[in-house]
Amino acid sequence: MSINDIKKDAQTRMAKSVEALRHTLVKVRTGRASTALVDHIKVDYYGSDMPLSQVASVAVADARSLVITPWEKQMVAPIEKAILASDLGLTPNTAGTVIRLNLPALTEERRKELTKVVHAEGEDSKVAIRNIRRDANQQVKELLKEKLVTEDDVRRSEDDIQKITDAAVTDVDEVVKGKEAELMAV
Repeated sequence: MSINDIKKDAQTRMAKSVEALRHTLVKVRTGRASTALVDHIKVDYYGSDMPLSQVASVAVADARSLVITPWEKQMVAPIEKAILASDLGLTPNTAGTVIRLNLPALTEERRKELTKVVHAEGEDSKVAIRNIRRDANQQVKELLKEKLVTEDDVRRSEDDIQKITDAAVTDVDEVVKGKEAELMAV
């Protein structure tokens, strides 16, 4: 494995950490309705757990509500049950075969709590990125031990890996800042 391979691997893994953070933050509920809020909900479909999107259509009705329309009439009750059992804390309103989810406006206090959650997720991502940096530097030092690279190569690569790390941490900060702005927008 060359130093360039190690750097590329580190960069790829750091980018995945940032992407994972984005994916996690989509689930943090802001004041606006988004179909991503219910993406993680699994519904009991004839004995197997299926993602909600595979048993019903999910659409944004307006800024504060989602409309879920099951493909099959008998799926209404299992979908309601799955929503109630989820971590959303929302109560579904059913009219015939259409399920409505009304999202209450976020209180100032709740927004601050969610901001703390967003910051914590950001910190976790930064820790993951720093661990990737440590692994990459360790791999480079292994190459030095095996006398495959010089000490100058090691120093240069550590600088490069640090630059990659700084860029990834900046990306994390931007993602967190963007989510925070979304949370605070009324």
